Amino acid sequence: MIRRRTFLTTAAAAGAATTILRPFAAMAQNLTGDIYKTDAGETVSIHPVQHASFVMVTPAGAIYVDPVGGAEAYAALPPADFILITHHHGDHFDPETLSGLVERAGGSVPMITNPTVGEQLGEAMQAGNTVLANGDTGTLLDMPIEAIPAYNMTEGRLDYHPQGRDNGYILEVGGLRVYIAGDTENTPEMKALSDIDIAFVPFNLPYTMTEEQAADGVAAFAPKVVYPYHYRGSDPDKFASLLADAGTDTEVVMGPWYAS
Repeated sequence: MIRRRTFLTTAAAAGAATTILRPFAAMAQNLTGDIYKTDAGETVSIHPVQHASFVMVTPAGAIYVDPVGGAEAYAALPPADFILITHHHGDHFDPETLSGLVERAGGSVPMITNPTVGEQLGEAMQAGNTVLANGDTGTLLDMPIEAIPAYNMTEGRLDYHPQGRDNGYILEVGGLRVYIAGDTENTPEMKALSDIDIAFVPFNLPYTMTEEQAADGVAAFAPKVVYPYHYRGSDPDKFASLLADAGTDTEVVMGPWYAS
């Protein structure tokens, strides 16, 4: 079970689902982030940065997920101990940002990427990178990780994220199972997931999916907590309402992905 500290603002119930709002200003002033307890009583904190980029501070170190936007965007957060990249699109993979983060960390930072990103890394970063293809498993800071297929299924979107190329990930952190969907639709692989504590799920057209598809996918695997992310131009409140209508107990957390 996830146990949480007091949130930055009060919860507002919407049917069976709960939506938590975390204003950008509050996050900027309180760098503890959103805190979750592991089975061992240790803490994991989640720090949205922008769009699809966030930092997860775990007992084993700080994990940077799809960091873009320049290293300065992460200056208030701990240096990277590990970097995780889902795919090569520019809102997920930026070599200049990576270089700045590695420099700030004082040298090589281990990474996990999909094969396409692995091919595009410079020689120095390739040396510290582990490539995982769809379905592969590995370890990240001694924590189990699995690459989950991330792809488009809808006609007209198939070229954005073809099946078999891009990754989502499931990471196990002290008993917490965290699903990072990457850019995907509500695929059979997503809907078949189980025992997910925290999920990050996208919706925006034409690149990923609609609010309806996202709610359908999340309702199917029913994580304890879901963070809508990568939703520029879409309606996260609509997603939360649809998820509530589906009768799920999943809690919807609205992070500060976009500065107002």
